[in-house]
Amino acid sequence: MAGDATELYELTYSDLLLFTANEVVESADESQRMEYVGRMVMETLGPNGPGLLAVTGVPGAATFRRNLLPLSRKLALLNNEDRKKLLKEHDLGSDVPLKNLERVVSSFAKNLEYDKRFESSSSCERNQLGVVRGDESFEADCVFFKNLGDLFNCLGYCMMEVGLRLAQICDKFIGGHELQQSLLESGTAKGRLIHYHSTIDTEIIKEAANRRVKKGSKTKNQIKRNEKTDYKQFRSETCDEELSDSTPWQQWHHDYGVFTILTVPMFLLSSNCKGVTEESEDSCVPCDQETPSPSGHTYLQIFHPNKDQTFMVKAPPESLIVQVGEAADLLSMGKLRATLHRVCRPLKPNNLSRETFVVFLQPAWNKTFSLSHYPLEHLHLNDQRSRLCTKDLPKGEKESDKLSQMIRSIVPSLSSRLRDGMTFADFSRATTNQYYGSNGLQSNGQLNELILELCIPILSTLE
Repeated sequence: MAGDATELYELTYSDLLLFTANEVVESADESQRMEYVGRMVMETLGPNGPGLLAVTGVPGAATFRRNLLPLSRKLALLNNEDRKKLLKEHDLGSDVPLKNLERVVSSFAKNLEYDKRFESSSSCERNQLGVVRGDESFEADCVFFKNLGDLFNCLGYCMMEVGLRLAQICDKFIGGHELQQSLLESGTAKGRLIHYHSTIDTEIIKEAANRRVKKGSKTKNQIKRNEKTDYKQFRSETCDEELSDSTPWQQWHHDYGVFTILTVPMFLLSSNCKGVTEESEDSCVPCDQETPSPSGHTYLQIFHPNKDQTFMVKAPPESLIVQVGEAADLLSMGKLRATLHRVCRPLKPNNLSRETFVVFLQPAWNKTFSLSHYPLEHLHLNDQRSRLCTKDLPKGEKESDKLSQMIRSIVPSLSSRLRDGMTFADFSRATTNQYYGSNGLQSNGQLNELILELCIPILSTLE
């Protein structure tokens, strides 16, 4: 179920700035061009579009991405005590149980305050210059996590600005200032540095845990040691296009904030874990190198409801992807469409991991939703689709409808989660419960792996 690939509409950062500037465009041709750009943005993010676009040429974003994303895997493979200390030092937390040896995702998170985005700009400029000029000490610091917090903040605030400006464009076409104002009123955005584990990563984590078990001791929870694996054999494996439908990195869902801003993922090929010694039993020095996406796409897969098709997302490697959430759908009265998506996991190579950084922009928790002008058919879309009969459809359409039915069977309809006058906080709780509660459609024990793309509060504990 890989689906066709789709290349995103590309909005340049210079056009984003020009469109949101408080200056009159004097040239008639330029004015028409900018009007066209705005219409393309709304068409792309609207009910007939894919619900996401790429922003290119964002100053500093490529540099910060290149230096931050490799730290994600290194953090994921640290032992719990060292990682806990390091995260605390950089004011980071996590929203997944990092002591779970079977986890397929590790996430490192913090709140990013809108009021602090300007005061951090000078620090970000200094960091960017350090890398651009080839400052070796800066790059060495990155390896040892010394700039983890700064890189996290710099990239996060950079992405927040993109989201705010895009909200401003949407507001111009929708009317009013609802989207941008709702973001500013929230006070914070949620930043997450995410490592999607390879099969080898799981084996490395278990191996390190086994080494911590005292020699000769037998406990009830002792981990069974996996058979010795020659990691070198995976280096030369090529990726086929077969994807794991049963164990994706992340299952189908909508984000329920306003916008989700994502870096294009970085892919790493890992080799044997050198550096696990008798003297340092619970430490692991990750050995990895960046590699292009084996398939040429991001492994982010979207479902286009109007076409009843899935598409793999392709985007320029150093662009930022902007994705619509359900709050934007509601606040825009259906003029924007939330993106139904998942993260696919290739079956091969076994040592391929996926690194990304995500910022979730959401309304204030006390923001209320009114349904008085919202299209009711959007509320009941899933309900209507679930009642469709496929027996008289042509074979090709039957297969498409089976796919649609399967996806919608695990994605709760908006009508089951939303009431008129409901606050964003109540809506987020209802959504989480419908997906992952005891009777939820995805209540399969993978809550902590699947929920991190949603706009939930960051856990206060680090482990």
